[in-house]
Amino acid sequence: MDGNFKLYNWVTSSARIKEILDQPAGAFEEVAGLPDRDKLTFTNGFYGYCSAIFIDIRDSSGLTSEHKRPTLAKIYRSFISEMVAVLNSDSNVREVNIVGDCVWASYKTTDVRHLNDVFDIVAQANTLLKLLNHHYRKKGISELRIGIGVDYGRVLMIKAGFNGSGVNDVVYMGDVVNRAAHLAHEAGRGWSSKTILVGDVFYSNLNEHNQGLLSSQWVNGLGSIYMGDVINTGMNEWIDNLS
Repeated sequence: MDGNFKLYNWVTSSARIKEILDQPAGAFEEVAGLPDRDKLTFTNGFYGYCSAIFIDIRDSSGLTSEHKRPTLAKIYRSFISEMVAVLNSDSNVREVNIVGDCVWASYKTTDVRHLNDVFDIVAQANTLLKLLNHHYRKKGISELRIGIGVDYGRVLMIKAGFNGSGVNDVVYMGDVVNRAAHLAHEAGRGWSSKTILVGDVFYSNLNEHNQGLLSSQWVNGLGSIYMGDVINTGMNEWIDNLS
C-alpha cells in the first residue's frame, strides 16, 4: 500500500469505527471459492475455501553479513521477481503477496484437480530455486535455501484500509493462511531437511501419484504433515544443461 498524507480527525475516526462495527453479519457471504478482489467493498466479505502457498528464505539474516547492499538488492529482486512469476502462473490464482523476503499466494481450489495444479506450482517453485542458485554461483553469490508451506482450508476475505484514501488492501484471515505460513517457516530447517511441507487436508486431496512424492511426519504443534523435495522434471533437466 502506498501512503498518501491525510490529516487524522478523531471525530470522523469514531464515526468510521461505529459504521464498521454496525455492519450486519449478512454482509459476509458464504461462497464455494474465493471471488476476484473487485467484488470486495469496505462493507462486505466472503467466507470461502482456498489453497495457500508460502515461500520463505532460510537464514536470510546471514545474507546481510556476506554481501553488500547492491548485491543483496539483486538477490532479493531476482528471488521475488521469479517466485512471483511462478506463483502467478496458475489460472486459479487469487492473490500474490510480498511480505519482506517471503512471497505467498492464494488460489481458488473448488475441485481436487485444482489442488493438484497448485502442487505443480509448488514443484516448479522448488525447481526455480535450483535455477536461481545456478545464476548466483556464476556471480559468486551465496546459494539460497528456502522453505515452502502449503495448505487448504476456509478463509475470510475482506477489503481493509482507510476508506476514501486509496490506502487499502485485501486481507485473508483463517487457519489456512496461518498454517501455510507456519509450515513454510519450519520447512528446510532442524528436524526437516525437506524444502516442502504440506498440510494433511491438502495432502488428502492430492492424486495418488502426487501423494507418493511425499512422506508423512507427526510434528508437535502441527500434527500430521507431509514433506518432500518435489521438482518439475522438465525444468530440472533444462537447468542441468545450462552452461
